[in-house]
Amino acid sequence: MHTEFLMGNEAIALGALAAGVNVVAGYPGTPSTEVLETVAKRKGGQTYVEWSVNEKAAMEVAAGAAYAGARTLVTMKQVGLNVASDPLMSLAYIGVKGGMVVLVADDPGPISSQTEQDTRTFAQYSKLPCFDPSGVADAYAMIQDAFKLSERIGSPVLLRPTTRVDHGYESIKVADQDEWRVHQPEGFVKDPSRWVIFPRLSVVNHAKIEARNAQLSETLSDSRDNFVLPGAGEAARVGIATHGISYQYVRENLDEANHPSVLRVGTPFPFPERKAVQFLEGLDEVLCVEELDPVIERALIAVCGKFGLSTKIRGKLTGDIQPSGENTVESVGKAIACFLGSEPAAEVAPAEADPAPQLPVRPPVLCAGCPHRASFYAVKKAMGKRKTIYCGDIGCYTLGNAAPLDMVDTCLCMGAGINIAQGVFRVEPDTTCFAFVGDSTFFASGITGVVNAFYNQANLTLVVLDNSTTAMTGHQPHPGTGRTMMGEVVQKVSIEAVLRAIGLTTVETVNPLDHKHAVETVRRVADEPGVKAIIFKSPCVVLARPQSSSRVDATACIGCQRCIHELGCPALSLKGGKATIDETQCSGCTLCEQVCPVGAISGGERL
Repeated sequence: MHTEFLMGNEAIALGALAAGVNVVAGYPGTPSTEVLETVAKRKGGQTYVEWSVNEKAAMEVAAGAAYAGARTLVTMKQVGLNVASDPLMSLAYIGVKGGMVVLVADDPGPISSQTEQDTRTFAQYSKLPCFDPSGVADAYAMIQDAFKLSERIGSPVLLRPTTRVDHGYESIKVADQDEWRVHQPEGFVKDPSRWVIFPRLSVVNHAKIEARNAQLSETLSDSRDNFVLPGAGEAARVGIATHGISYQYVRENLDEANHPSVLRVGTPFPFPERKAVQFLEGLDEVLCVEELDPVIERALIAVCGKFGLSTKIRGKLTGDIQPSGENTVESVGKAIACFLGSEPAAEVAPAEADPAPQLPVRPPVLCAGCPHRASFYAVKKAMGKRKTIYCGDIGCYTLGNAAPLDMVDTCLCMGAGINIAQGVFRVEPDTTCFAFVGDSTFFASGITGVVNAFYNQANLTLVVLDNSTTAMTGHQPHPGTGRTMMGEVVQKVSIEAVLRAIGLTTVETVNPLDHKHAVETVRRVADEPGVKAIIFKSPCVVLARPQSSSRVDATACIGCQRCIHELGCPALSLKGGKATIDETQCSGCTLCEQVCPVGAISGGERL
C-alpha cells in the first residue's frame, strides 16, 4: 500500500484496477470522464479500455465481457444512463457472470448537464443495488465492494458518485500495482436458458430479484457502507439521515458535545431497513439531508409505517431541505440549525483580512478562433432573413445560442436536433430547417436521425461541425479521429462515406474559416431538395493553434465594430473607438480579417 493525493475519479479508477477489472467501456461526460482516462493511463496488461460510440454501446460491450466471466466497468454521466437504460433494464433480469459495475456520475446543480436526475431513483426502478460514496477514500473502497457484490449475486451493480466526490481531492491509501487482483475470466459458456431473454424467463427472474433484494436489505444493514454515529448531549433525541457528499457537510456542522444521531446511507438501494430501524428507535424527529430526490426520506417514512414507529420524518417533502440544486456546507448548516431550533454560527472574517475583490463575470463563450463560430456565422450570413430554424445539439457548439450569433433555436439531448428539425418540417414545410451536430455526437447518436430523415423523405440541411475531437469533455478520441483509447492508430471512419452510404447525394466538405466559400456553399446546398449535408471541417483551436495572431491597423480601422458585433469573439474588443485584438487569446483564425469591410485586420494564419 502507498498514499496518493487523488481526485475522486482517479480513486475510482484505481479501485477498479485493484479489483482486477478486465474491460472498461464508456462515453465521455462530465463529471465522469476522468475515470476511464485514468484507467487507460494506469492500467496493467490485463485491462482493455475503450471510448465507445455511446453509452448504450458501452453497456453492451461490458455486458458481453461479463457474460464471459470478466470483471467489467461502464462509465457515464447521469444523462448517459438514459441512453444505456435499454440494455441495463434487461441486464437486471438476465444478470451477468463476472462482476459488472455501472458507474453513473450524478450532477446536482446541475453544473454541466441538462438535468438533475437522481440515479438512486433509477436504482429503485431497475431493482439494481446502488452504492453512494461520500468522499474519495469511500469511492475507492466502494467500487471494490461493488465488484464483489456484483459477482456474488450475478447482477450489475450501480456506483453513484456526484460531482463533488468525482472532482474532490484527498490523500488516501491505495494498493500497489503488484497487489492488484488478477482476475482470469473463464470464458463464455453457451446456455440459452440463461442468456436468451424470453417472457417466461423474465417472470421467473423477476421473482428471484425481489427475493434477492429483500435479502440484500438485511445483509447491507451490517455493511460498513451504512452506519450510525451516536448522538451526544441534549440533541441525542433527534437524528439526521444523509448520504453522499452531504454526509461530509453534516459532519462539518456538528457540535462534538451536543449533536444528533447521524445515519449515513451508503447503499440507498436496497435500503438498509434493519439499520434504519435501529437508528430510528428512541428518536422523536429525523431530518433527511440529501440532494436531488427524497430517496432516504421516503424510505424512512415507509420504515416508520411498516414497523409502527412514531418518529417524525422531515426533509424535502416537508420543505426543510431545498427541493433542487446542490447542498453546501452553508445550506446544510442552516437547515440543521433550523431543525434544532438554534441559530447558525456567524461567520467572522479575520480583522486583518481584506475584502475579496469582485470577480469578473465570464459568461460561457466559444473559444477565440473556434471553427464553430465561423460555421455558424457562414450559415447565418447565407440564410439572411429567410424563415429558418436552427436545431442544435449537445457539445461546445451549444454555445452558438449566445449573442451575437444566436444560432441555436433548440437543444434537447444528444442527436435530437436532427429529428427535431424533421418534426418542424412536417408542421411547417415552408421553413428552411438546419440541424447542427458535432463529429463525436454524429457517431454517438446522430446517424439514426439521418437515416430516419432520408428514409422518410424529409427536407433539411445537416451541418456536421467536425473539429476532429470530442472537445467539450476534454478532447477524447472517437471513430473519426483514427485513434483508440488503447493508443492504437486505426482507420478513420469517414463521416462523408457514412452519409453517402445512407443515400445522401449532396455531401459537401468545407473549411468554415474560408468564409466566402462557406457562405456560397450553404446557399447552394440549402436550396437543394431532400436531405443534404455540409461538413464544416476544421480542427479544434485548442489542439491546432496557429503560431501567429491577427492585428488591427488602428489608422485603417473606421470603428464600425462589425467584427465585434457580428462575431462575438472574446479576443476582440473596442478601445478608443477602434477595434483591438488581445494577442494572448487570438488564434489568428482570420475570420475577423475576412469580415472587416476596409481590410484593417491582418496577420493571421488560417488552418
